[in-house]
Amino acid sequence: MNRYPLWKYLILAFAVAIGLLYTLPNFFGEAPAVQVSSGKATIKVDADLVPRVQQALEGAGLKPDFVQLEGNSVRARFGDTDTQLKARDAVVRALNPDLTDPSYIVALNLVSRSPQWLTSLRALPMYLGLDLRGGVHFLMQVDMKAALTKKAESLTGDLRTLLRDKNIRHAGIVRNGETVEVRLRDAEGLGRAATELRTALPDLVWVDTNTGGEFKLVGTLKPEAGRKVQEQALQQNINTLHNRINELGVAEPVIQQQGIDRVVVQLPGVQDVAKAKDIIGRTATLEIRLVDDSTEAQAAATGTGAVPFGTERYNERGGRPIIVKRQVILTGENLTDAQAGFDDNQQPAVHLTLDARGARIFRDVTRENINKRMAILLFEKGKGEVVTAPVIRSEIGGGRVQISGAMTPVESADTALLLRAGSLAAPMEIIEERLIGPSLGAENIAKGFDSVLYGFIAIAIFMCAYYLLFGVFSTLALGVNLLLLVAILSMLQATLTLPGFAAIALVLGMAIDANVLINERVREELRSGASPQTAIHVGYERAWATILDSNVTTLIAGVALLAFGSGPVRGFAVVHCLGILTSMFSAVMFSRGLVNLWYGRKKKLAKVSIGQVWRPNGAVVSPESTPAEQA
Repeated sequence: MNRYPLWKYLILAFAVAIGLLYTLPNFFGEAPAVQVSSGKATIKVDADLVPRVQQALEGAGLKPDFVQLEGNSVRARFGDTDTQLKARDAVVRALNPDLTDPSYIVALNLVSRSPQWLTSLRALPMYLGLDLRGGVHFLMQVDMKAALTKKAESLTGDLRTLLRDKNIRHAGIVRNGETVEVRLRDAEGLGRAATELRTALPDLVWVDTNTGGEFKLVGTLKPEAGRKVQEQALQQNINTLHNRINELGVAEPVIQQQGIDRVVVQLPGVQDVAKAKDIIGRTATLEIRLVDDSTEAQAAATGTGAVPFGTERYNERGGRPIIVKRQVILTGENLTDAQAGFDDNQQPAVHLTLDARGARIFRDVTRENINKRMAILLFEKGKGEVVTAPVIRSEIGGGRVQISGAMTPVESADTALLLRAGSLAAPMEIIEERLIGPSLGAENIAKGFDSVLYGFIAIAIFMCAYYLLFGVFSTLALGVNLLLLVAILSMLQATLTLPGFAAIALVLGMAIDANVLINERVREELRSGASPQTAIHVGYERAWATILDSNVTTLIAGVALLAFGSGPVRGFAVVHCLGILTSMFSAVMFSRGLVNLWYGRKKKLAKVSIGQVWRPNGAVVSPESTPAEQA
């Protein structure tokens, strides 16, 4: 009746073993480290950088615990912060000869002290949030006025194309702040243009004027259209920050909207504010321009002549100078996707997808500039570099663009990644910065750990005193519940914050409730005269429905927090929901496994240790007595 088959015990043993394995890395703590990331979009961090970092450290007489490539960065771990600071200086000197134009970002960081054998099994500690690990916090303001101005600037190109397609002659199209002005030659042109523009561009309010023989249309964005532009600009900035920071290998960054025009950026583990600003400032701007291949431009490229008016000098990836025109044809705002692939000759290529406006402009420009070169430039921190400059062979329509040439498959994949990263839709500036040191994080960890530990001890004392041996079983099941919860959070690489600690403490109190229900149900069966074996069996069976109901209703509330919450609320909800699932397993499966192991082998069980059993009539019956004596 109260016996588990061997396979159930094997499942329980396997669950406990996995829990121990994946919980263990969280007890080793974190060590100071130096993280080396790419400082330019055109420089890739790979395994070849590892020996360079090792040589720099050996040259400075420093011995790291290890130097290895993790994601898109190289990390070197040290035993103390003094060595960490010396290592950073040594690596900076070796990798960045020109400090005014660094090729790599060398930042201070924290990594786990877990032994390599645990890491090789993918047994990694949980990520710690900013309040536990320390790091940097930025509050950034998005220039929404610049977003509207940029939108008005893009509309001027659309207006020129539209009026040309409709054969409406105009005297000029200019942007005046956030408005667009179209000057017409006569009243007839004014009427035609007003009709076409109001139909084609419904997001603008058009006002026509005729003063002193000057015919003019003034377009202003509608309030709802302006709000949409601002929302899109903010979302694009958030996506761009995600792309760039994720490429740098910062563990679990937090990038989220605050209000209508602000973005919060949190980088846990990064202790150097200056380097964190470098990371934030890595957002790039993509531009497509035409190359000037005139004789004057070629002379300027070789250094024997001046740069022609209306052009600028940039360098290609190989360091060769190239002269491009100042006029920007397209920006990253018009690029919707970039994927690496192959051309018709099976040579590496990059396939770009443009939006409707970009496709129309690109078709017109390529039709008018066949056999000329087009440069794709990437701007970072005010400095531009030509990623590639292919020759236009034919008109390109449909919004699908192919870039091919002398590139390897790896280079084509890198180029696609850079172009996909996009550009900022509007400028941003840091209006608040805050550094949370590791000492404060360690204090928060200690307080959170103590709250969970003391809560567990208090529950264990109560359960053992009130339910005796069954209380011991319940306490062991509660310990397994905590073990499995931490292991699952570690396997999922979840981020633990102070609200997460609060959720763990709450889970302890909620998890023991299931064991209280079971123990009281067993007591009830004993009071009604059932034999101990029958009381155990019926108690677990009948308590299950109540446990399931109470946990499902609580889980619904947790899922609601998970779906609609953000930030600390979401972190609390993750731990809360996982804790409910692990408590149902440990309270029912594991505790019954212990009870069956202890009592199930006894065929003639005469007594159970479950505390005082009270009869309805007030007579006290000891749980140590037999059912016959109780009768």
